Amino acid sequence: MQRGAAGSVSSSKVPTSTALRLEEISSSSWARQSTNIRELDRVLGGGLVPGGVILVGGDPGIGKSTLLMQVAGQLASQAIPVLYVSGEESQQQIKMRADRLQVNAGPIFIAAETELEAISSQLTALQPQVVIIDSIQTVYSAQLTSAPGTVGQIREAASRLLRYAKETGTILFLVGHVTKDGLIGPSRWATSGCALGYMPRIA
Repeated sequence: MQRGAAGSVSSSKVPTSTALRLEEISSSSWARQSTNIRELDRVLGGGLVPGGVILVGGDPGIGKSTLLMQVAGQLASQAIPVLYVSGEESQQQIKMRADRLQVNAGPIFIAAETELEAISSQLTALQPQVVIIDSIQTVYSAQLTSAPGTVGQIREAASRLLRYAKETGTILFLVGHVTKDGLIGPSRWATSGCALGYMPRIA
């Protein structure tokens, strides 16, 4: 991208969508989907919207995974397909949590996976309406040489998952653990320009 005369911005990249006037945009397809968890719906402004990306941040062990399994159960009870991807626990461990929470019915799919490309294959095969990534720090792309959990890997994983959610209308939850510095992910996130900076955060 180059900046032209009088501060204008020029680029050879073709726009991926057509700009519309505000009154031309229909809001009918953006009806919010209730999670049936009143407080969560309130924090989300009334519920979930297609293509919405929600970052659930907090210290390890405070109940992020438990909350999201409850969300998965409530959505699945409404026949909404959910893919729960865990990079920290096995399918059996997740099943044990689901049993404890009495989440045992509906279209909930569990994948114990950390490679971004493998997760993408699961998304293509299942085409869920809701995806839970627990946690984003464990996801890595085999196309990068850096180690999982580094700024580059987290940025790449978050960017590609966000793009998928926006292009398909999938609702995406990303779990992010808070570090000892009080930040979600590596401390360098604060200045890395990571796309997660503007996502709603639920502590």
